[in-house]
Amino acid sequence: MVATPKGRRTEAAFHQAARKVFAEKGFLNAKISDIAAEAGRSAGSFYNYYDNKQQLLEALLETFSDDVLNRAKQRLTADPRKNVEEAVRAYFDTYREYLPEMIGVFQLSMTDEQFARWWRERRADGIDGVLRVVRSVEKEGTQVDLDHGVFASAIVSMMESFCWSWYGAGGDIGVPAEDDELAIHTLSEIFARGLYNGG
Repeated sequence: MVATPKGRRTEAAFHQAARKVFAEKGFLNAKISDIAAEAGRSAGSFYNYYDNKQQLLEALLETFSDDVLNRAKQRLTADPRKNVEEAVRAYFDTYREYLPEMIGVFQLSMTDEQFARWWRERRADGIDGVLRVVRSVEKEGTQVDLDHGVFASAIVSMMESFCWSWYGAGGDIGVPAEDDELAIHTLSEIFARGLYNGG
């Protein structure tokens, strides 16, 4: 059914509706009937596309890592430090765009080990991306004196957790959460100083 134009339109309607419902109610409180009503479709028709709302969430998230990496590649310059900042910016931009899905990631990862494992597999793409940056820095002659795998995991975790606090949880008390440029610059500096041994 999805292969037909009507099927693609219906699936797109479910995607758009799910993002709205997840943003308003959270993933755990969202019901399939809510998503169907928002899409202007019957709840029964939902099951022509997905077995449950977790499967729908996974479909929505399928392109997240590729979107981050493609945005970062489009912003590459001749300056390695500038590229670090552009990679962080690409992550911020994509996370903000996917915030309804990230609400689902945050909530479902705490309650479903199978989904948490699925999400860790997606995070591996980001870790691989950081490792490529490490290798490129070392190829240019700077030895990164941290465990590469742990460093890559820490950078991905830092950005993921920071973006959740910044966009999903309303920021931290006493820290102005309106200045994305300051946040991007700060995380970029942490990333770059780790690469360049504090320099």
